[in-house]
Amino acid sequence: MFALSTKNRARLGVLAVAALAAGSAMAHPGHPGAHMDAAASFMSGFTHPFSGIDHLLAMLAVGLWAAQNKQRALWVLPLAFPLMMVVGALLAIGGLELPAVETGIAASVAVMGLLIAFAVRMPLWGSAAVVSLFALFHGYAHGSELPHGSSAAMYGAGFILATAILHATGLVVGLVAGRKMADRVVRVGGVGIAAVGAYLLAA
Repeated sequence: MFALSTKNRARLGVLAVAALAAGSAMAHPGHPGAHMDAAASFMSGFTHPFSGIDHLLAMLAVGLWAAQNKQRALWVLPLAFPLMMVVGALLAIGGLELPAVETGIAASVAVMGLLIAFAVRMPLWGSAAVVSLFALFHGYAHGSELPHGSSAAMYGAGFILATAILHATGLVVGLVAGRKMADRVVRVGGVGIAAVGAYLLAA
């Protein structure tokens, strides 16, 4: 179900950016004097995932968990997350309500940390579903903070690139730890991520 060809993955990426571009008109129509140029819009989106420990840890965790699961999960999970983030962002831009967004984001950190700590392996469709659900909350948060007068397409491209970088970092750390150190190092990291998630949920 998730075994997309390279061509199809490229098409999905193009459609995602195009959808965000269309969403910019819905987001903030007519704000004279508040226009943000493309570069500023891109940087605003790019820095957003790094601005909160919840986003940062969840995105690193996706890469770490993908590295633990190996095989097709290595690319399916890091692809599913940003694609569903776009869906979540479009929901926010379109003014649709998504309940318990902050709780969902905090839960994503806690749950992903536990999945890593216990080295949980699921069927590919199951792991992709978990990652996609959490991505929806993260994407909604990004979309709801779209700056007035900015380009939704460039803002979206920025946070997708930042997400890809964080996923790749998690992947590299997970793969290197699995080969040169010990899997328990990654699992201890998962415990730390889960602890932060638990704190965020309590707060």
